[in-house]
Amino acid sequence: MTARLILIPDIAAAKAELAAIGSDPTGIEIMAPKAVSLVFKVKGLKPTAANIIKQEMLSFGAEAATAYGSIDHSVKTTDLLLFGTHRQLRQLIAKLKAHQFGLPQLALELETALQNYFGAPAPLRLGEGQWTFGQRTYIMGVVNVTPDSFSDGGQCLDREAAVARAKQLIADGADIIDVGGESTRPGAKPLPVKQEIDRVVPVIEQLGQETAVPVSIDTTKAEVAEAAVAAGAVMINDISGLHFDSRLAAVAAKSGTALCLMHIKGRPGDMQQDPRYTDLISEIIEYLSEGLAIGKKAGILHEKILIDPGIGFGKTVAHNLEILRRLRELKVLGRPILIGTSRKSLIGAVLDLPVKDRLEGTAATVALAVNNGADIIRVHDVKEMARVARMSDAIVRQQEDQLRRI
Repeated sequence: MTARLILIPDIAAAKAELAAIGSDPTGIEIMAPKAVSLVFKVKGLKPTAANIIKQEMLSFGAEAATAYGSIDHSVKTTDLLLFGTHRQLRQLIAKLKAHQFGLPQLALELETALQNYFGAPAPLRLGEGQWTFGQRTYIMGVVNVTPDSFSDGGQCLDREAAVARAKQLIADGADIIDVGGESTRPGAKPLPVKQEIDRVVPVIEQLGQETAVPVSIDTTKAEVAEAAVAAGAVMINDISGLHFDSRLAAVAAKSGTALCLMHIKGRPGDMQQDPRYTDLISEIIEYLSEGLAIGKKAGILHEKILIDPGIGFGKTVAHNLEILRRLRELKVLGRPILIGTSRKSLIGAVLDLPVKDRLEGTAATVALAVNNGADIIRVHDVKEMARVARMSDAIVRQQEDQLRRI
């Protein structure tokens, strides 16, 4: 006789474990939601609402934690931690829908968050192709047509070099090429619009003529995005998350392109000047939620949007490592998660290595990002990182059809 702990991350895993010991099919459906424990954090509730939730959770055999002053209303608001199984949280949602004090709206938010967290985002149409999430990790290859990008500045400054680099990345396994004409490294200054357009448009046009892989434009500017889309780009990769240029959302909506919203604190010129957060992941989610709301108001379809927590953009090394550990928390937004750690300074800081020697460090971050919920990885070293992603997928995704081919 032996006893051990097992990890059950979701209901599918719970059902598999129950089936493995021979449980009755009906019992499996009943018991599986009891095997998945979750913790929800709710911010800024009034004490009355928080106390109602706590009592409801206790009645289900679960728990809720509030600020001490919530009991006697000596605080105006309180954050709330909910501790319960999937089933208990479902019970709470059903009860809250019948309450007052704004609790029906909270019930809908909890319900949506649960669905998003355990579900896969809808497929994304990119040009002539379609990405289906949850089955594999997609690879975005980086082509910087700049003299001053932190990792590859000056290597692809002319059109011929940039196109050749893109073709090599495609041969190495890139699913999409991200073309950028303005460096966004820490301390970078904005580039004039015309100069940025002159750098990227010829590259995008030629790639459209000579390759079948979709192209993304890495820009925060509406005019650049407009020109890039006209040249053939099918995605806009906006490091500002629709917070810099008020016209960019309209460009994305009108063109129907995909749009990646990234979190940044500050701007490239000042973002690394002592960045601080009270609640790192909550603040990232709130910022990205604002971007999603801006996009919705402009008419961008929800299923066209991706999100990126912005590794290295207004974060310390500790912040970046925390994001990688807690990346899965972003799944509550219901959008595919893109992550870009390639050759970045957090790897240099941890390993004390220059940019050219950060391949293994990048590989570690890619593998862990895939394990923690990343759907797309943005990398310079496509051949190597595509292999890392494929190996990670075999472990994490557990796609039976893939494993049968091994």
